[in-house]
Amino acid sequence: MRMLERLRGADRCLVGTWVKIPALETVELLARAGYDFVVIDMEHAPMTLESAYRAVVVAQGLGVHTLVRVPDAGGSHLQRVLDIGADGILVPHVTGRADAERAIGGMLFPPNGTRGMGATSRAGAWGLDDTAGYLRRGDDETLRIPQIEDLGALEDAEAILGTPGLNGVFLGMGDLTLSTGLPADDPGLRRLTDRLLGLAKARDLPVGTAIRDAAGARAAAGRGFSFVMISNDASIFGAAAAEIRRAAGPLEF
Repeated sequence: MRMLERLRGADRCLVGTWVKIPALETVELLARAGYDFVVIDMEHAPMTLESAYRAVVVAQGLGVHTLVRVPDAGGSHLQRVLDIGADGILVPHVTGRADAERAIGGMLFPPNGTRGMGATSRAGAWGLDDTAGYLRRGDDETLRIPQIEDLGALEDAEAILGTPGLNGVFLGMGDLTLSTGLPADDPGLRRLTDRLLGLAKARDLPVGTAIRDAAGARAAAGRGFSFVMISNDASIFGAAAAEIRRAAGPLEF
């Protein structure tokens, strides 16, 4: 089952985290810890196309849905990441309908978009799958998710969500608060967030966001978010390591 299908039939918010460390061991540990999905971060981490590919293969092999956040909204990585066979792509800093149309169009096959044929890639089982199945999975089963993370995009949410082929949306609260100088609980931002959730619900679109901790994830699920990323692999390791070292204290003879 692909992640899009899982989200459409889910009776709970799916829980994931960012993958920033280019190592397969941490991906395996996240799978064994029970995460529903991971997001390979090519925007804010030293993830190459090769390390992203290996992470996707390992995570999916362990039953974990896998998204990839591409480096930017320019579109240069879309084709190759889709050929990896990821469950979907997050496109950062989509500022309006034009950005959304360009990004989503790059993830759809003609006549609806501009994605090229790559049936001999991993997405097509290296040519072992039939072409019709490869095309169907690409258009019907792949998540195409713009990140809304500035005030103008959030205010223009209705137009962005109307982009043909868009089938999910992500609210980037970190950059949103940075660019506006407002806290996440600002009444105006909360109203716009609730509006985004309402617009998405009316279109049966899953909405995701990133949260720092478990309490925040529970609150996000209660507001109507469909999938949340809690922290990231590097911060999880760093916090655990720091806590162990703090608890040990000075060890004197």
